[in-house]
Amino acid sequence: MTAPLLSPLSGWANGDKLRNWAGNLEYSTEKLDLVKNLQQVQAIVKKYPKLKVLGTRHCFNDIADTKDQFITVVGAEEHIDLDTKNKTVTVNGGLKYGQLAPYLHQKGFALHNLASLPHISVAGACATATHGSGEKNGNLATAVSGMEIVTADGELVKLNREKDGEKFNAAVVHLGALGVVTKVTLDVQPTFFMAQVVYENLPLSQLKAHFDEIESRGDSVSLFTNWATEDITEVWIKYKTNSDKPLKTRPDKELFGGKLATKNLHPIPELSAENCTEQMGVPGPWYERMPHFKMGFTPSSGKELQTEYFVPRKNAVDAILAISKMGSQISPHLFTSEVRTIAADNLWLSPCYKQDSVAIHFTWKQDWPAVSKLLPVIEKELAPFNPRPHWGKLFTVSPGLLEKRYEKLPEFRELAAQMDPKGKFRNAFLNLNVFAN
Repeated sequence: MTAPLLSPLSGWANGDKLRNWAGNLEYSTEKLDLVKNLQQVQAIVKKYPKLKVLGTRHCFNDIADTKDQFITVVGAEEHIDLDTKNKTVTVNGGLKYGQLAPYLHQKGFALHNLASLPHISVAGACATATHGSGEKNGNLATAVSGMEIVTADGELVKLNREKDGEKFNAAVVHLGALGVVTKVTLDVQPTFFMAQVVYENLPLSQLKAHFDEIESRGDSVSLFTNWATEDITEVWIKYKTNSDKPLKTRPDKELFGGKLATKNLHPIPELSAENCTEQMGVPGPWYERMPHFKMGFTPSSGKELQTEYFVPRKNAVDAILAISKMGSQISPHLFTSEVRTIAADNLWLSPCYKQDSVAIHFTWKQDWPAVSKLLPVIEKELAPFNPRPHWGKLFTVSPGLLEKRYEKLPEFRELAAQMDPKGKFRNAFLNLNVFAN
């Protein structure tokens, strides 16, 4: 996930209207119950006929909105149970990656990947198939090996990758439609160190010829551009190292015409890199390099919107070129755009279901009238590649097309009908995009 590049990280301030991080969405009710443990979750779920779970509020659309009643487990009793024998960690639903990652590293373990921003909850990120980058890296939800969820009747259901097969694959990316996730179990691996370097102004013509080579240069690669020029403005390459000591070999000074940066950079070149993770090939723990932004900071105040589309990896270059032709239309309304690769998975509602993918992300200036006119045009240009939108970001793809592109939607609806027969956890977004047929 590309982090909110400009927006504030606010808490649950008394008297404030409930808004998402970017401030573009004011939620439809301020009725919010903060629960501390499983028993409270079950009691609240039984109490209300309609309910939605509100997490760390990173989504840019109304996927989590409701007119009725919110419940949140963010701020609940912290639970981290590390199983070193089976190489898993079980956490409470509201725990953030920024809380979990340092603990794992201290214990000698790591997650396979992280998103751009660490201030998001584990359960929420997995529910929407939020992702990082890397040809061999699945999205964050692919690390889930077990979960506990309180369903509409207040009962606790436990699901396991090994025991529950396709039902598990259906439930991991659940979009908030199945219940309240109270615990998530993630696969972990031995800890490692990483370094990252940035190249500037890689010619788009070179990207056409060498896309696969560029993407394979690191364990995680991000391409940034505003589509205003014939260049990829920045190429961020993150790669594993054997230690936290300075590297003996220096990175190449040039990457297919792109020049190695001589100072830390922000994905939006005009902004200070002060809050970005360390670059210049300086090694550090995995959790201090995988995200683009440091864990212990508050982003500078500002407003933005976000959109993201996933296309098959085999269509990556053609899709990028299709967008580049729209540069004059897009760039006046854009802060930056990021292109990343994500490995295929078996999770039913994941945008990477059964296909290696490339995600084309847009961080827009907060001008919804202009952006709302651009999205259908972008979606039309990408239509030959059957783009799947990120569930938590802004899109105008019709329910009919979503049905075609997310082939497991009909079967997911059947599972939802079993776990939530009266639609307690449904809302306008889900009724339109998931349960329309």
